[in-house]
Amino acid sequence: MPNDFPLSTSSLTDALYEAVRLRIINGEIASGEKLTEARIAAEYNVARPTARAGLERLTAAGLLRRTAHKTAVVPTFGIDEIEDIFMARLAVERAAVTHLAADRTVPEAAVRAQDAIEIAAEQMRFPDQVAADIAFHAALVEAAGSSRLSKMHALIMDEVHLTMGQFQAHRVADPRNITREHAEILAAIDTADVDAAATALFTHLDNARKRLVQQAQTTEATET
Repeated sequence: MPNDFPLSTSSLTDALYEAVRLRIINGEIASGEKLTEARIAAEYNVARPTARAGLERLTAAGLLRRTAHKTAVVPTFGIDEIEDIFMARLAVERAAVTHLAADRTVPEAAVRAQDAIEIAAEQMRFPDQVAADIAFHAALVEAAGSSRLSKMHALIMDEVHLTMGQFQAHRVADPRNITREHAEILAAIDTADVDAAATALFTHLDNARKRLVQQAQTTEATET
């Protein structure tokens, strides 16, 4: 069988994990779809142990769930899970943003991600817009300098990225609002206004949460 999904030359398991992760979070592999060791081994031309290791990492990251028969399935997040994800996300990002504001540290990586969001929005490239949005928030947490915050955030953001891909929430948002909200966070950090930074972050994340919940409600209503 031809290798339809070639891997990079990095560690094979890491490359497999990243390749399948991207297909899941971008919706190419849909929610409810099953991923077996045999399927992954065949699609990527890897050994079954490598396929198994990749699926285990994806499960640990929350991008797959095991059924009663131990088959890995792409999950569909319900409203309660979305609320829980954003509660955890707010706690982590608020800690990072208030730390940055106290030190008046505006991460260059966040500024570059902001520019990328604007370009992607202008060109209507939804996956690039989502990726740049994720990069913006990851840059804020990374700049705080806490390896534990970064680890927690990476785990949370895989699930956030998945919900964004599944419910296409960015498509119902005006990208100008998202860039404005990001700019307000950066401005508050730049002026060392800790309270304003925390408030701007809360407003931005709460708007994102509401969009996802609304899309999830619409999806549930359509399916019933």
